Amino acid sequence: MAAEQDAEGRAAARPLLTDLYQATMALGYWRAGRAQDQAEFELFFRRCPFGGAFTLAAGLRDCVRFLRTFRLQDADVQFLASVLPPDTDPAFFEHLRALDCSGVTVRALPEGSLAFPGVPLLQVSGPLLVVQLLETPLLCLVSYASLIATNAARLRLIAGPEKWLLEMGLRRAQGPDGGLTASTYSYLGDVGSCCWSRPQGGPGRLCGDMAGACVCPPGAGSAGATPGGAGSLCGLCPGLSPGLPGPAGHLQRAEVRPRHPRSGLSRAPSGPRPPCPACRSGLPNFLAVALALEGLGYQAVGVRLDSGDLLQQAQEIRGVFRTVAAQFRVPWLESVPITVSNSIDEEELARLAQKGSEVNGIGIGTSVVTCPRQPSLGCVYKLVSVGGQPRMKLTEDPEKQTLPGSKAAFRLLGSNGSLLMDVLQLAEEPPPQAGQELRVWPRGAQESCTVRPAHVEPLLRLWVQQGQLCEPLPSLAESRAFAQLSLSRLSPAHRRLEQPELYQVALSEKLQALVDKLSASSPHESPMVGVA
Repeated sequence: MAAEQDAEGRAAARPLLTDLYQATMALGYWRAGRAQDQAEFELFFRRCPFGGAFTLAAGLRDCVRFLRTFRLQDADVQFLASVLPPDTDPAFFEHLRALDCSGVTVRALPEGSLAFPGVPLLQVSGPLLVVQLLETPLLCLVSYASLIATNAARLRLIAGPEKWLLEMGLRRAQGPDGGLTASTYSYLGDVGSCCWSRPQGGPGRLCGDMAGACVCPPGAGSAGATPGGAGSLCGLCPGLSPGLPGPAGHLQRAEVRPRHPRSGLSRAPSGPRPPCPACRSGLPNFLAVALALEGLGYQAVGVRLDSGDLLQQAQEIRGVFRTVAAQFRVPWLESVPITVSNSIDEEELARLAQKGSEVNGIGIGTSVVTCPRQPSLGCVYKLVSVGGQPRMKLTEDPEKQTLPGSKAAFRLLGSNGSLLMDVLQLAEEPPPQAGQELRVWPRGAQESCTVRPAHVEPLLRLWVQQGQLCEPLPSLAESRAFAQLSLSRLSPAHRRLEQPELYQVALSEKLQALVDKLSASSPHESPMVGVA
């Protein structure tokens, strides 16, 4: 497939976003005459992150864009020639120059799907040399995206459906690429964005206010403003009264700096400190601006708190809003949104989201983009078939043993639509049928069990066949909606964030029999077994 001039695809990853040993293995395959052998790899993870029982699959869009533009440039090939053995046949580098993904086929979970350990997020098949070179870039594109989406989904579950969650982590991210990936896939997990640089402009509504640097220091007046004049609040809104209790009583002494009324949250220069220390000087200044703008026909957007006891301050400020709303007869002021931020983690988020909280929106930065509870998902990319023959990795660590052969995956559901388990089977097997009893082997169990699903859903869809896109990829907004639907079908026991019930993944009897057969073989007895 000829390389496409797709700037977005080139931004996703370059072919040399990889490890040296991928090129070393490619050279080995070429020297052995096996570069064109048909092979299949699976990309999956072994444990759900953060101690939870689910993962949201993400990164497929970036993977497809990467594959559509995969082509080694002359400079790439020249670099590889400088690091590979000096006696490498020049014909190998000519082979690399001609490489593309026109022979690659990809099956994958749709973006936003629930994913569980051992179930492939991607199945990648094609010429052995090419699909081997794809390992590191695809792991890079899928692992972090899925981790971020899952982390954001956890934060949404903690906050509940009513609170606004804003991703504010670009300045805390691991470089610009990490920041943009976090912005994109935290949205998929239902956390909005304050970053305008999301690729393609990004879905959803961007929002934000301003930094402290934009507020005049205490005692500084507005340029050109005189008390009671055109630049003062009294001049803008003559109805302001000094008779209000607490911070509202200082409104007539605050001045407002001229500002476009639709520019978001406007702040006045700091005036005298109010008698209520918890409310600080920002509250009377906000109220001054809000009431002045109300007199001009506009309504304030909201306030943000970023220090101190955020929950308590929000309650006190809401009380002041109600008092001022009644005094000035501006009922909308009672419900002005209160947004908070300040290194908020899962524990603080739960506190801010508790019943009776007056907090409407919560900005989260570091805890979204760095995933402090688990900074890596730990995806792996393993060979399962070469030349139509299954391959299996044997290891002393049972968790690292792979499942051989080209496989299909299905989700079994109960009569009420509840998720029962995921089943992996060999691709050659007939799919499970709704209403029919099925014998399966749950992973890690010593015995088989039977299940009778009311509904059966195939999990892996064909997205790329022989380098060609088979169907349009969903938009990020569509994937976000699908992710929310997927999470809603998960039982409370599996959705629980602390000590959840683990979701079952099982093998068909035929696949389990193949695993047992190959596990009992030595590498010298069977060409289908590998050792690591």
